[in-house]
Amino acid sequence: MPPLKKNPGAISIVIPAKNEGQSLDALLPKIRRGYPDTEIIVVNDGSTDNTLEICRAHGVTVINHPYSMGNGAAVKTGARAASGEILMFMDADGQHDPDNIASLLEMLAQGYDMVVGSRRTQSQAGIGRMSANYVYNAFASWIVNRTIADLTSGFRVVRAEKFREFLHLLPNGFSYPTTITMSFFRAGYAVGYVPITANKRLGKSHINPLRDGLRFFLIIFKIGTLYSPLKMFLPFSLLFFFTGLSYYAYTFTTENRFTNMSALLLSVSVLIFLIGLVSEQITMLLYSRRSE
Repeated sequence: MPPLKKNPGAISIVIPAKNEGQSLDALLPKIRRGYPDTEIIVVNDGSTDNTLEICRAHGVTVINHPYSMGNGAAVKTGARAASGEILMFMDADGQHDPDNIASLLEMLAQGYDMVVGSRRTQSQAGIGRMSANYVYNAFASWIVNRTIADLTSGFRVVRAEKFREFLHLLPNGFSYPTTITMSFFRAGYAVGYVPITANKRLGKSHINPLRDGLRFFLIIFKIGTLYSPLKMFLPFSLLFFFTGLSYYAYTFTTENRFTNMSALLLSVSVLIFLIGLVSEQITMLLYSRRSE
C-alpha cells in the first residue's frame, strides 16, 4: 500500500496485532485520550479473534493482512501507510504504556533519529528471556562500540524518512527491532534509549521457546553481519591461524615436519578472513543505497 499524503510534523502510531483484541480494547482508548488527533494504525496480521471489530469500534485505521505474515511484515505495512513524519511503534499486547510516549518524543526532539524504550530488569519476561537479551545487548554493544540498552524492544519512535530507507532489509518475523537498530548504527544515525517499565502482557505470547530458540541464536550472527562482518569473522580467523601456527611449531620441534593438520588450520583461517572481507564489502554496498 502506498504511503498516505504526507503530514509534516505529525506522528503516526503503528501497532502490529495478531489476536490481541482483549488488550487492544484497553490500549486504544488510553492512546486516544492522550493523543486525540494522532493517526493510529493497527495492522491486523491475520487475526482470528475480535481484533478487527475492536479496532473499528475505537475508530482507528485498520489494515488487514489476509493471513499472518509476521510481526516485521506488519510493521513494514504500517510504515508504508503512515502519513506522519514521525513513526511510533508499539506492541498490541499491553506491555507498552502510552504514558511513556511523551518521554520518547522528548528525546527524539533533542536531535536523535530513533529513540527506543529500554525495558528495566524487572520488566523482562522470565530469566531465560532476560539472559538472552543480556547476551544480545552485550554483543551488539561490542560490535558498534556503543552501549545498547535494549536491542529487541518493539517500543520505539523514529523519523519516518530514515526508517523507510531500510524497509528492504527488515525481516518479516520478530527480529525487526534488531535489524533496524543495527541498520541505524551502520548508517551513522543517532539512536537513544529511554528506560521504561513494561507491563505484563495480556493473553498468550506468540513466541515459542523451542520453535524460536534457533531463531534467537541466529540473531547473534545477524547482528554482526548487519554492522561489521569482518569484526565478527576476524577473531575466528585469528583463532584458527594461531592454532595452526602453534601446532606447526609443536610438530616442527618434536618431529621436524609440517603436517597436513597445520596446513588445514592455516588455510581455514585465510578462508574465514576472506569470507569476512567479502561480507564487509557486500554490507557496504547494501547501505550505500541511503546515499543514492
